[in-house]
Amino acid sequence: MIEVLLVRTSLPRFVSRSGARPGAGAGPALRSGVRPAAATLLAVALAAVTLGPAASPAAAATIPAGAGSYTDSRPAGTQGPTTNTGAPVTPKVTAAARNNPVPTNDWWSSLAFQRYGDNPYSTPMYGHPLTYQAKASGLEVGYPTTPAIVGDGRQYEYAHKADLTVGLTGLNSPDTKADAWSDWTVTPYWADGSRTFRATIGHGMPFVYAKGSGGDARITTASTPTVFSDQGNVLGITVAGHHYALFAPTGADWNVSGTTITAGLAGKDYFSLAVLPSTDALATYRKYAFSFVTGSQVSWQTTGGNVRATYTLTTEAREGTERGTLQALYRHQWLHTTDALTPYTYVSPRGTMKVRESASFTTSQRNNGVVPALPVSDGVDRARLTGYLNEVANASDPFSGATDTYWTGKALGRLAQLVPVADQIGQTATRDKLLGLMKGRLQEWFTAGGASEFSYDKDWKTLTGYPASYGSDTELNDHHFHYSYYVYAAAIIAQYDQAWAADSAWGTMVKHLIRDTANPSRTDSAYPFLRGFDVYAGHSWASGHQGFAAGNNQESSSESINLSAGLVLWGSATGDNNLRDLGSYLLTTESEAITQYWFDASQQVFPASFGHDTVGMVWGSGGAYATWWTANPEEIHGINVLPVTGGSLHLAREKAAIKRNIAEMERENGGPAQEWRDLLWEFEALADPASAKAKWDGVNGNYEPEQGESKAHTYHWINTLNAVGAPEMTVSGDIPTSAVFSKNGTRTYTAHNHGSSTRTVTFSDGKTLSVPARSTAVSTGPGGSDPDPGNPDPGNPSTGNTFRLKTGGVLTTATTDPAGADTIASADGVNRDGTPYRPNVYEIKRVNGKVSAGAATAFRLRVDAGTRVGLAPQVRVSYDLTGDGTFDRTETFRYFATDPVNGWEEYTQAAGVRATTGSLGELKNGTVRLEIWNALGNGTSQVQTGTDAAVLRIPYV
Repeated sequence: MIEVLLVRTSLPRFVSRSGARPGAGAGPALRSGVRPAAATLLAVALAAVTLGPAASPAAAATIPAGAGSYTDSRPAGTQGPTTNTGAPVTPKVTAAARNNPVPTNDWWSSLAFQRYGDNPYSTPMYGHPLTYQAKASGLEVGYPTTPAIVGDGRQYEYAHKADLTVGLTGLNSPDTKADAWSDWTVTPYWADGSRTFRATIGHGMPFVYAKGSGGDARITTASTPTVFSDQGNVLGITVAGHHYALFAPTGADWNVSGTTITAGLAGKDYFSLAVLPSTDALATYRKYAFSFVTGSQVSWQTTGGNVRATYTLTTEAREGTERGTLQALYRHQWLHTTDALTPYTYVSPRGTMKVRESASFTTSQRNNGVVPALPVSDGVDRARLTGYLNEVANASDPFSGATDTYWTGKALGRLAQLVPVADQIGQTATRDKLLGLMKGRLQEWFTAGGASEFSYDKDWKTLTGYPASYGSDTELNDHHFHYSYYVYAAAIIAQYDQAWAADSAWGTMVKHLIRDTANPSRTDSAYPFLRGFDVYAGHSWASGHQGFAAGNNQESSSESINLSAGLVLWGSATGDNNLRDLGSYLLTTESEAITQYWFDASQQVFPASFGHDTVGMVWGSGGAYATWWTANPEEIHGINVLPVTGGSLHLAREKAAIKRNIAEMERENGGPAQEWRDLLWEFEALADPASAKAKWDGVNGNYEPEQGESKAHTYHWINTLNAVGAPEMTVSGDIPTSAVFSKNGTRTYTAHNHGSSTRTVTFSDGKTLSVPARSTAVSTGPGGSDPDPGNPDPGNPSTGNTFRLKTGGVLTTATTDPAGADTIASADGVNRDGTPYRPNVYEIKRVNGKVSAGAATAFRLRVDAGTRVGLAPQVRVSYDLTGDGTFDRTETFRYFATDPVNGWEEYTQAAGVRATTGSLGELKNGTVRLEIWNALGNGTSQVQTGTDAAVLRIPYV
């Protein structure tokens, strides 16, 4: 796919890895995600420049937008969306959907964007737990459950492999179009002149809801199925080890002939299928077989330092009256919900998915604050900082020759970070000079007719900046990356000059960029709702066409966060609380997705066979220790850090993961960072400021900054955090522009008030801070002394030998996690005494310690069986002394017979030891595991998490 390489590379990029940032949305469809050598790419690019000229556009009209303007036709000699051969392409949608803005950059975008001319259907689409691919005869459906490690160990993937294809008898459609879509569902459409077929699919949906005319329902399996249940119109089959249920209308009957399964529809036009977590789930899933999903919608609310989001499916009853359904929640969702979940689970590239029996669920998370700058501190030498600021402000070209949208954005971001820093130390002339530079460059881009401008594409409902870069024009890649810098810079300007940001001035153009990338409206006819942000997956996607075997992808999650942080600051500065709260929702949600899926902070997502602690890229099918342009470890680790801003503080929630990340980078790199050292110092400072400062001091300013960074910002960042401590993420303020830092028992509180009157900010630990209008305030006070709240170093027994159970299968020494409860699966009427059966597993890795003489394993758990009779939770504790995957010591305790009265009961080691194997010994990078299951009975029970009555104490010091 040479042409993809062409649009994705820029010849100067090959000069040095240190400046390379070719985006994350396009590139060769390689499973490994690793590019060929630079010399090869250069040769390919040079060979491909003979592609034909772009079609001449019609004369462009200029559309006023406040003081700015954009055009309604591309500049001469440029291109819009194209196929891989360079031919112009328009959205591949049905007539019914033609006027609806297409949410490109989604998990299913290949349905609408025909990137490859020889594939009018789709590439694999990863809905999770199911995967899909459209073809002439219908929709392939798969459920990948076994990961593959590819690309020299650099990528793990659960690749799409069809278990079956769902369609109609005789269906042979020349293409597949997108017929309807909502926040996380889509309905592909097939038509061949005699038959029509639709199938509604979505994230977290174990069901495929089908509707067709002109033929019988047809399921073609990849191998001869095993029938485990035949109830006429309900058929249970097993294919490739996966269990499916097929549901035809009442009165119909499924017929199995080899690998073909058909059913007449008894005069109806609908049927459905579901992937089952187990064969015994058939009765539960049958209940919802005809409660057809018709749409999906998220709503969010930010109040009092918390972000709540509710995810709702709309349904219609095709038979009977049932309107409920089943949803599989991703890890980043079920970690933050108190809604009841069933014992059913699925495998996915994002870890375990848990099933809820309801059409909606709600998550609640602490709001991650965004501040314009770190607080003023005595750790910064003002004279030295002034010198660094002057280097940037007085440079002959502060924009470093940038002409395209991405590199211009990077330069704007570099200047924007220095404005509040200059203001903080009284360098108002430098502050105003930087503001002037930013205004001038933004106004050039925001005015049509010059060397740089924005152009609106009425077919794709998108605003593209020209000169474009990295496929932002031809593939609709990376708009949220590029425009994040413009929005963030505009927000900093608005903090100091509200008139500039007014709609009558330049604010309207800023809002166009926001509407293009993160439109909160579902009724805006000019732009789609949240173009690139996948509300159910919890993060953005970078590719505009999703034309890869591995699905869509996102490399620089941090540049996506940059847009969310910009929305928080822009909304706060302009008084637009809706945009401010949208930014908080996007940032808080994506922060947890990054924590789990890029950094695997809980070590519960990446397959055990994948030998990395982080990925540079997340794919629909998995993740890759890679970037689009280099295999250099510094860029692989740094690409999900840049740009470092006041919106980067969220990363400090998982300090142990930061330390692992830096350690892995140095192992892979053969030593400390050299090229992107400033970014990685700043990253490390969020967990260990003293270590980062030592590295800064060791170089003493003698290095070349990353192109979006400056010595001024890096010096201020590291030395400020060294003075005030790392961010204290267990405390939040009741406005999103606030943050807390902690060092040696002292907390530093800061908040910026963009409003026109003084306000009091209240923090969740009870601290209050009076903040004058349009100012930043800082205060200190006593606080928790834990330098790593919520994420202690599991290898440091000084933090305690007592671990709490944390929802999500984690043991932790943290005492700040929210209280919750996990469901313990039923024993299914079989005596499971002594043998774990569908246990809840809680685990902590990398534990070091020596056996404490005379001590023994102890636990305190609160369990509840409700009114169920004859249940018996049972615990087994296991020790893997060296972390090699083999448990050297196991201790199984006697079960605890619960009573049938509502209320928590306490289960401890006093029940007695039933059996032991092996011996205790010194823990060296070891693993400790607690399993709890029901030994008896036919019902589920619960166990508390996140409380002091949900603890395991190990006999170690």
